[in-house]
Formats: sequence, structure tokens, C-alpha cells
Amino acid sequence: MAYRLNFLLGAVVEPPIAEVHGWLAGRTPDRSLIDMAQAVPRHAPPAEATRHLQERLADPEIVRYAPIIGLAPLREAFARHLSEAYGGGIAAGNVAITAGCNQAFCLAMMTLAEAGDEIVLPLPYYFNHQMWLDMLGIHAVHLPFRPDRGGVPDPAEAEARIGPRTRAIVLVSPNNPTGAVYPPDAIAAFDDLARRHGIALVLDETYKDFLPADGAAHGLFRRDDWPQSLIQLYSFSKAFAMAGHRVGAVTAAPEMIEQLTKAMDCVAISAPRIGQEAALYGLGHLAPWVAANRETMRQRVEILAAAFRANASGYELVSCGAYFAYVRHPHRGRMAKDVSRHLAQDLGILTVPGSAFGPGQEDFIRFAFANVDADAMPEMARRLAESRMA
Repeated sequence: MAYRLNFLLGAVVEPPIAEVHGWLAGRTPDRSLIDMAQAVPRHAPPAEATRHLQERLADPEIVRYAPIIGLAPLREAFARHLSEAYGGGIAAGNVAITAGCNQAFCLAMMTLAEAGDEIVLPLPYYFNHQMWLDMLGIHAVHLPFRPDRGGVPDPAEAEARIGPRTRAIVLVSPNNPTGAVYPPDAIAAFDDLARRHGIALVLDETYKDFLPADGAAHGLFRRDDWPQSLIQLYSFSKAFAMAGHRVGAVTAAPEMIEQLTKAMDCVAISAPRIGQEAALYGLGHLAPWVAANRETMRQRVEILAAAFRANASGYELVSCGAYFAYVRHPHRGRMAKDVSRHLAQDLGILTVPGSAFGPGQEDFIRFAFANVDADAMPEMARRLAESRMA
């Protein structure tokens, strides 16, 4: 072709999930596939939610654009949900509805930073976060991975990396890819750090509905002036098993929402209206169903951890929670991509190599277990015990 493409986009890595699915073409066909690559709920939404959406489709308004930052009833319901869950004061004016949490992150970064600015991003990172920053020409300043801290990043190490062009610190808890759940005092320490330096704390809580224990994950929303620093991101996809509907949210200061609205109008105009209807129904009717799924995932975490303890494969469970396990593989000196491809093609276990989550991650593999039944965990461990690489 004769025309030039954006060099920033050309330098971005290929989407890792698509790559690992491509390995299935070469896998040994004599075993069923244990798909632990992508964080997708195995279960479908409840029948009552599906019936509700079928009824809503009869309304001609459902095919029209929603307001740019979301349906007012959904914004109000989500603000109320957060206020009740965290014991804080959140209003509808603090909420913008987005087309999934990935878009929530993208819009937040566009609103906060310019090309050449810096964002503090702990390792291992969620790969789409790094990809988007690279596309915008924003420099990600990495915090080292700390397995000795349970995968929880160190605020002191973050403070040492803050400079004049730092615009935000990004945290994901429960974490993707490690599954680590950051303690409330650690999250508070990062918020204090952000306040001291006049930057934002961007807290991605996509998996907040799958904590290991009941209660609020942190107390930041109980601070009267929480909008001075905190920007919370959320996805309705996991709690309500509606990933394809693409609905997420940004909760922040009204001034942030006002500027973010400009980007939203240019990118998507609004999140899909039918998805917003699904999220609204979920907030109003599906709390018991979400609670049951939460308990199922808690049990699955325990079963997965037990499966790793029981086998002598050499695959070491580093951290585990929500939808994810981060595992140190035994094939030292081998690239994580080679190990992950070996698992897919020879053992029928589809995973994502640690190298997809940043530098220094070649010894690790991510296992996403939300779409794998608990009875597959021992079989997974048995297959890992067969792992051999020439």
C-alpha cells in the first residue's frame, strides 16, 4: 500500500488472547480442551434477565442512542449501589457509563494525560492497559512485581518513580492477571500518595464482586473529598455474565466526567442501550444471583489452590483470587510463550504467558478459571504433572 500508518499503533503488541487461541490449530486432539485463557463467566445470565431484555426490545427507544454518559436511571442506580457497598457518598453526577471497562480505562487515560506524560503501572499489568498507553504515546512507568508481598505493589517504590509528568497511578484489585486482592490499607496508602503529589489514583475494580470475603474492598469513598484523587473503573460484564453487552462505568469528579464526555461522544456516542438496560435490571434484581456466583468462585479458588498443592508438577501457585491464578512454571530459561504453547498443544490447557503482562514475567503463566468447572481442576493438575519440554 502507498499510504503511511500510525507508527505508534504499529509498535503495539498483537492482542494476546487472539494469539493464544491460534495455538489450538496445532494441539493434540486426543484430549478435551481446558480453556483458561480469557476471563469470561461460564454461566449465562439468569432466564429472568433474558426475558426482561426480550420485552424491552419491543420499545422503539431501545434502538436509539442513549445519552452520551449513560441512561440516567442506570447512573443513579450505580451511584446508589456504590454508596451502599462502600458506605460513601456517590451521586449520579459522578458516574459515566461506558462500553465496557476497557473503554472506561481508555477514556480515563485520554482525559488525564497527553502524549509524553507518564502513568505509573504496576507489573504484571493488564495488557490492554499497556497497549492503550502505547497507542497514545503515554509512557508507562512500571513498578516491579513483588511476589514476596503477595503481588501487592509497594507505595514507596511508586513514590520514587513519580516525576513532573506523572498524571496517575493505576491499580487493579482484585488483580488481573495475578488474582491478588490488595488490602484496604495498601489501597489507602496509594490514595494518600496520589493526593500528596496532585495526581489521580485510577482504581480498576472490574472484579470487585468476587472478593474472598464480604465487606467493602477499601474505604476511599468514605472520604468526603474522594473525588480529589480517586477515579474508579468498573465492568458489569463479570457480575451479570453479560460481557458481550459491553457496559462499564467511570466514577470520578464531575469535572472529570464533563471532559470525558467529549471523548465518549467521539468514540462511541454512548454505550449500547440494550446493554445498559441489562445492567440496570441486574442492579435492581440480581443481587442474590450475584451472591451465589460469588460463593461459587470462592469455592473454585480453594479447589484450584488445593489442586496445585496436591500435584508434583513443579508449577507453583504464586497468587490466586477472583478469576485468576498466577503460576510460576518449572521450565526455567524457557520463554513463557513457549511454555504456554506447550500447555495448549500438548496438554490441552489454554493459558496466557506471563510475557503478555510485561517485562520480567517469563517465568509465569496466567490461568483464568472463571469458565472452567471445579471438577476440571484436578484434571488440569494431572496434565500439568505430565509437562515435559525438550
